[in-house]
Amino acid sequence: MSPLNLTAAADCSAMADPYLRDLMLDWSIRRTCYPSMSISAISFMVSVGFNAAASVRVSNELGAGNPRAAAFSTFVTTGVSLLLAVFEAVVVMSWRNVISYAFTDSPEVAEAVADLSPFLAITIVLNGVQPVLSGVAVGCGWQAFVAYVNIGCYYVVGIPIGFVLGFTYDMGAKGIWTGMIGGTLMQTIILVIVTFRTDWDKEVEKASSRLDQWEESREPLLKQ
Repeated sequence: MSPLNLTAAADCSAMADPYLRDLMLDWSIRRTCYPSMSISAISFMVSVGFNAAASVRVSNELGAGNPRAAAFSTFVTTGVSLLLAVFEAVVVMSWRNVISYAFTDSPEVAEAVADLSPFLAITIVLNGVQPVLSGVAVGCGWQAFVAYVNIGCYYVVGIPIGFVLGFTYDMGAKGIWTGMIGGTLMQTIILVIVTFRTDWDKEVEKASSRLDQWEESREPLLKQ
């Protein structure tokens, strides 16, 4: 899960604290999910690098007046990140019965983590796309849009679904994780649609307009 995924999952667990105490699920959920979350966080660091690269590259190309280069940079960074994420997901599924022993020596936890591996693999693949497209959006100057999408997808969609599936339908960790996957999937779909429909020529014009406004309002560092 991404950091926001983890935060949303923690909020979901906090909301369900009475259920956790009553059903004695708190420790079992945590010790099962922590190895999976650790693996997801490690793989997410790769996407964070592409997030930064996409944001900087796209913003530079737009500022330089190169719409085709900005679009090409978006395609390359997203494609490479997705390929790496798919490779990581395949590795996780191939080693699902032993990979958790890097974090625990409990056979019970290892078995539970292996059972959650499909959820982990899906999360890794989604996290190979969503952070990169978020970086592209930030590079285009859509910071507010990305913030609203994040909040809406996780706190309006992800947490309610995770809470209902995890505790109302007694699915436990699988239910909570399904909600988080739903939020990430919704965010990814929105970002893919918006990016695909982007008019890069107009984005160059907007970037040029912002630069002109900045130049007009800039004051010299040293006044005479």
